[in-house]
Amino acid sequence: MDTALISNIDEVITDPVTYGQENLYHEVFASLRATDPVHWCESSRYRPFWAITKHADVTRIELDAKSFLNAPRQFLVTIDDEKMLQEQTGSSNFARNLVAMDDPDHRAYRAMTAAWFGQKSVRNIEQEIAQLARETVDRMIAMGGRCDFVGDIAAWFPLRTIMIVLGVPREDEPLMLELSQKLFGNTDAETGGGDGMTSMLEAFNAFNAYFSGITADRRINPRDDVATILATATIDGEPIGEAERNAYYLIVAAAGHDTTSSAISGGLLGLIRNPDQMAKLRADPELMPKAIDEFIRWTSPVKHFFRTASNDCEIGGKNIRAGDNLMMCYPSANRDEEVFADPFDFRVDRFPNRHVAFGYGPHVCLGQYLAKLEMRLLFTELLSRVEDIALDGDPAWVKANFVSGLKRLPITYRA
Repeated sequence: MDTALISNIDEVITDPVTYGQENLYHEVFASLRATDPVHWCESSRYRPFWAITKHADVTRIELDAKSFLNAPRQFLVTIDDEKMLQEQTGSSNFARNLVAMDDPDHRAYRAMTAAWFGQKSVRNIEQEIAQLARETVDRMIAMGGRCDFVGDIAAWFPLRTIMIVLGVPREDEPLMLELSQKLFGNTDAETGGGDGMTSMLEAFNAFNAYFSGITADRRINPRDDVATILATATIDGEPIGEAERNAYYLIVAAAGHDTTSSAISGGLLGLIRNPDQMAKLRADPELMPKAIDEFIRWTSPVKHFFRTASNDCEIGGKNIRAGDNLMMCYPSANRDEEVFADPFDFRVDRFPNRHVAFGYGPHVCLGQYLAKLEMRLLFTELLSRVEDIALDGDPAWVKANFVSGLKRLPITYRA
């Protein structure tokens, strides 16, 4: 690796621009896995932390929820933005959602929707999502053989699915897309305004205002949707707090959309760049479940989450002190040479595939079964009806260090 990168590695791994350069961040984290897998990071703009880059260390931390807490630090926020959050909200945390909770609150809040998002339950809306997949490919074909797959397809299909889950009107999709992009692409001028936490707070406040109206409606007109569950939820007989409810809406609406969109577009790029894998998947559609897991491993849309050590311990030969923050680097763990054979190869039949893109342990992603179902239905429809898919220009990635993926994927194709 370039000596300039090595000398400046703490700035590189925290800089949002790094995550807009696919090859760069993989090179940086490969170097850390080989030379300093539990790396103490002191960046000029962020409070210090340990960067955890190996699969075994990430899974160990994720499994031990008592020793490694989700609160109080969730993801990379600059020191200046933490101060702004404290001044405006009274807390350095962005939102108290499932990601920020530890037991017993985490267990209680997760249980509210766990059954709804279970593997069997999501099948109840499979036909509706399958119809949406058909409509999506219809629209793609109607575009005449050329589109930006991110902006025209991948951004909209999972968004509409989440709107179905929440019971939100279809006409509000543009607003939801705008707000989710401002939340997770807030450091990229093209996707979220480039204003960092300012953009994020504006989007969060708009989400809160919107879903306050949804809550009021569901209390009068309950339906079979997640919005009704949250609008009427109680813990120990008492209604949940407004802040917690709004944060729950946010993580379902925005996180459930943006991550799946990135996995869809990144998965297609993987197929385009590896035509032998595209041909293998077309020839054997039974490989689709394995292929979907490979798309998710390959893209790792969530780049990190934090944990905070509750006691002194040792990880990877390093002494961790109580109160230290640890950043679990998921793209790095998902390229770990000790876990994945030829980890930089894209293989639609990869098995086993023990990726940690959904997290691991008690905090594993609540929506993982829904995301896999969406992707399976869309790619089954797409590959059965569209051929000769090729790049029509250079792809581009969002410059964001928390949740990110492709922001442009120009392609040509034939129905």
